[in-house]
Amino acid sequence: METITIKINERSKAGKMVKDFLELISKNPGVEILEEKDEYDPEFVAKVLESAASKNRTRVTSKNLWESI
Repeated sequence: METITIKINERSKAGKMVKDFLELISKNPGVEILEEKDEYDPEFVAKVLESAASKNRTRVTSKNLWESI
């Protein structure tokens, strides 16, 4: 068995066509579509989104970079 990874832009017309075609042939024996999970840990994503929404920030410029370390 061989595994092929394809990135599809579902917003494009060609991407939609390729995805529909793959879903059609996956109903036949011998072809299986494996969904890829997110690359990022959900806890990490939650922390990043929480910090982006927070108003408590420290701005660092090139002038005060070494002072902030």
